Amino acid sequence: MRIIPAALLLILVTACGSVPGRSVAVGGDGFDQRARQLAERWQASPERGPWTDGFVPLRNLTLEMDWAHVPRWVGRSLINSAWKLEAELPVQTPAPAELRFADGGTMSVPALTARAAYAGLTKPKSFADEPCPDRGCRPLRVIGARLGQATVPSSRGEVRVPVWEFTVKDVPQPLRRVAVDPAAMGGPPRPLHDDVQEVQTYGTPQPAELRLSYLHGTCDTTYGARLHESAQAVVVDVDVRQDDVEFCNAMGKIDHIAVTLERPLDRRVVLDYSSGLPLLPDSDIHLAEFRNYDPRRS
Repeated sequence: MRIIPAALLLILVTACGSVPGRSVAVGGDGFDQRARQLAERWQASPERGPWTDGFVPLRNLTLEMDWAHVPRWVGRSLINSAWKLEAELPVQTPAPAELRFADGGTMSVPALTARAAYAGLTKPKSFADEPCPDRGCRPLRVIGARLGQATVPSSRGEVRVPVWEFTVKDVPQPLRRVAVDPAAMGGPPRPLHDDVQEVQTYGTPQPAELRLSYLHGTCDTTYGARLHESAQAVVVDVDVRQDDVEFCNAMGKIDHIAVTLERPLDRRVVLDYSSGLPLLPDSDIHLAEFRNYDPRRS
């Protein structure tokens, strides 16, 4: 494993092909010892239970709108928290929601009232990159609310959750806020240090095979992949080394490599050796980007 400079993250070029290879013999660079420590740390971590058996949301609790079909003034008013409540919000507390995850598990979670969801939706932003014009922002006039559902990404795959849908005058789409109580959610695991997340995601072409997507420099050579297996986790690393070149650009690329497990992955978590972070299968969500971000506080 080689730590990749942060500059490589600025530009990512997806490789057209895949790097051939399977798991290779581990060298004498301490991989086994560190990988074992990472697996043991994950086993004892308070982050493991919520990640594998709870509800860890991986996007903002205020859901994104289809901005291509929303007037531009809406985004500016949102950034500047220009709200005006012109309706009586429902006062009843919804019944607990039953979440059904892609892994087959279920979980009952308490739901928020419309007022609690509205408070989360309208809390002031910590920044405004597009300030109101001198004459002020156009107010977001909330004229109604109803309970609905939406699909959101989580540590256990996409899941349907209750949402409050707030109707805003002259806005063609409702503004939606997840109606699950944040107290019932888990937070995203944090990296060990500021290390780059080298392995980005993985697929499982076969039950005992992983196809790793990994980040490396354009002047690097891939010598193979290696792994450490435990009862709860599989730690994966790609042996990447910089070629002996005099000049090289500061670009990164994504490539792929396959590794074979001793037994099927099942519900074990795949951990990136560089950062110690769990990986999401076939996902563009990378936890290294969550260093200063927790969806529960969004």
